[in-house]
Amino acid sequence: MVKLKIISDKQEDITEIIKSAISAEIKRLEIGLNRTNREIKGFEERYKVPSEKFLKEFTAEDLQGGDDEYIRWTGELKIRDKILDELKKLKDIEYVNC
Repeated sequence: MVKLKIISDKQEDITEIIKSAISAEIKRLEIGLNRTNREIKGFEERYKVPSEKFLKEFTAEDLQGGDDEYIRWTGELKIRDKILDELKKLKDIEYVNC
């Protein structure tokens, strides 16, 4: 867990502004995650194989689109992992007012 301690010499509640900005980033990441999941699902349906099996057993030669499609599928999986990691970090933030 990350504790975010906010100290401000301004009277307005800067905490709410920061929470709002982080909330907007979470929404942006969730939109990206939905798009990425749709792309991954498309590959899985096209080749009738889960992504985990694809990563372990497939090569570019196994795909109709060759290298391009292999790179796109693995890229989407890496993007998904990165987004999930960032979302977890942002959602785990605890705000501490001083």
